[in-house]
Amino acid sequence: MFKPEILNCIKKYSLKTFLSDLVAGVIVGIVALPLAIAFAIASGVSPERGLFTAVIAGFCISVFGGSRVQIGGPTGAFAVIVYGIVQQYGYSGLAIATIMAGILLILLGVFKMGGLVKFIPYTIVTGFTAGIAVTIAAGQIGDFFGLTPDFSTPIVIFGTAYDKMPGDFLGKIIVYAKSISTINWYSFGMAAVCLTVIFLWPKITKRIPGSLVVIILATVADIIIKNSLGWQTATIGSRFGSIPSSLPAPSLPEFSMDTVIKLFPSSVSIAVLAAVESLLSAVVADGMTGSKHDSNTELIAQGIANMASPLFGGIPATGAIARTATNIKNGGKTPIAGVIHAVVLFLILVVLGRFAVYIPLASLAAVLISVAWNMAGLPSVKALLKGQKSDICVLVVTFLITVFIDLTVAIEVGLGFAAFFFIKKMIDVSEVQNKRETLVGGIQADGKEETLDIPEGVLVYEIDGPLFFGTVRKFELATERADTGCKAIIFRMRNTIYIDAGGLRALEQCKAACDRKGITIILSGIHTQPYMLCEKTGLADKIGRDNIFGNITEALERARNLPAGK
Repeated sequence: MFKPEILNCIKKYSLKTFLSDLVAGVIVGIVALPLAIAFAIASGVSPERGLFTAVIAGFCISVFGGSRVQIGGPTGAFAVIVYGIVQQYGYSGLAIATIMAGILLILLGVFKMGGLVKFIPYTIVTGFTAGIAVTIAAGQIGDFFGLTPDFSTPIVIFGTAYDKMPGDFLGKIIVYAKSISTINWYSFGMAAVCLTVIFLWPKITKRIPGSLVVIILATVADIIIKNSLGWQTATIGSRFGSIPSSLPAPSLPEFSMDTVIKLFPSSVSIAVLAAVESLLSAVVADGMTGSKHDSNTELIAQGIANMASPLFGGIPATGAIARTATNIKNGGKTPIAGVIHAVVLFLILVVLGRFAVYIPLASLAAVLISVAWNMAGLPSVKALLKGQKSDICVLVVTFLITVFIDLTVAIEVGLGFAAFFFIKKMIDVSEVQNKRETLVGGIQADGKEETLDIPEGVLVYEIDGPLFFGTVRKFELATERADTGCKAIIFRMRNTIYIDAGGLRALEQCKAACDRKGITIILSGIHTQPYMLCEKTGLADKIGRDNIFGNITEALERARNLPAGK
C-alpha cells in the first residue's frame, strides 16, 4: 500500500523535531542552491531550470517519499543523458522523456519492483558512477579555462561537421584541444583558486559549504575586477540572460506519438538512473540513521517528482546522496526537513534570483569538478581493483562504455558481463564444493546438521549458497534483528563457496553497523575463495583473524567467551 513516510512522522511530530528539521532544511537549501544551478548548466539547459527542479521535485520527493530523510533534486548523474537529449530534441523533448520516465518509475513502485534495483551489481554502479564523473569534469574544461570554440565554421571530427558543442566525451575533448589557443587566463586563475578553496574549506568548517562560499566570493571579486581592471570572464548573465524570480505557470509540452516512440529509450535511461541513485541514497541514509525506507513508495515519489518537474520547466531529479547526508548530519529527522529545503530554495529564487546573473561560470566549473571528484568514488574503485579479475573487468568495461558510448549501453553490457562471470565462477567452484574443505587450518567443513548450544546474546546465521549482489539483503536483515542485548553474530559460511564484490561490500557494511552497536562479527566454516578475497582486500584484518574459524564449535566457543553486549 502506498503510504508516504511523512504520514508516519506527523503522528509523533513535536516542536523539538520541527526545530531540528528547520535548521537542517535551511542548511540543505543553501547547499543545494549552487549545485542546482551548476547541474542545470552541465546538462545543457539554462540555470533557472535547475532551481525549478530543486523546488518542485525536492518538495514532491519529501512529501510522497518512503524515506525519512531523503533530499531530492537535480544531480550530476543525469547531466550526460540530459545533455544528449537536449542537443537532439531540445527542451521539449527532454520534458517528454522525463514525464515518461516518471510514469515508468510509478509503475515500478506500484508493481513492487523496488527490490529488483538491488540486483544491479556494485561493480556496475561504481563503474558508471565513475564514468559519469569523468564526463561531467570533461564538460567543464571549457568554462574552467575560459575557452571560446569558434563554430562559425563547422568543426570536423571524424568526418562529421559540428556547428555546436558535441554531446559525446571524445568530441568535446577534441573541440577543447582545437580551441586551446583561446584560453582566458583570468577565467583559469579564478577557477583554479575556487577549486583550491573548495577542497581546503572543510579544514576551516563543514557547517558552511565551500561551493557556496566560492560562488559568493568569486561573484563579488569578478564585479570588482571588471570595474577596476576591465578583465572579462563569462557569467550566467552573459551566456543565458536574466534569471526569473518566480516559478513558471505549469504547462504540458507538445508531443506526438512519433516523438514518444523516439524518446522511449531515453526515458528508460532516466528512469533506471533515477531508481538506482534514489534507492542507493535511501540505503546510505538508512545506514546513517538506523531507520528503514520503503523502496516501492520511494520509487512512486520519484515518479511523481519527475512528472511534476517538467510541468514547471524542470529537468530529471532523483535522491541526492550528498544533500541527504548533509540533511542527516545537520539534524534532519523527518521529510519536513526536505519540504523546508524546497521552500528555502523557492524564497531564494524569488528574493535573490535576479542576482544570479553575475555568477562567473568559471566558479561553477570549479564546483562541478569538485562534485565529479567526490562522485568518482576513487576509494571504492581502488578497492575493487584489488579484487578478482572478473570484478575488475566488469568495472572497467562499464566505465569505458559510460564515458565513450552511452550510460544505458554500459548498464546493459555490464549486467551481461556480470552474469557471464557469475555463471562461470559457479561452474569453476563446484569442484571446491565437492571437496568441502576450508582454508583455515585445513579443517574439514561440517558434514551434517547438529544441535547447537548457542550462548545467550549470540545470533547464528547460515548463509546457504553464494554471497553475491543478489543475496546481500540477508546481511541487512541480520543486522536489523540484532538488538542492544546481542554481543555477537556468527555467519556460518560452510555452504558459501563464492563471494563477489557486492557480497564483500555487504559484509563490510554489516561489520561497520555491528561495530556501532558493539557487536562482534564471527565467520565460521569459510571456504577458500571467500577467505582469499577477504585477505586480499583487507577485510580479514578488519574482522580479526581471531574471529575467523574453520568450524561452528570453535566459533561458538569464541562467542561464549566474549563480554556481554552493550
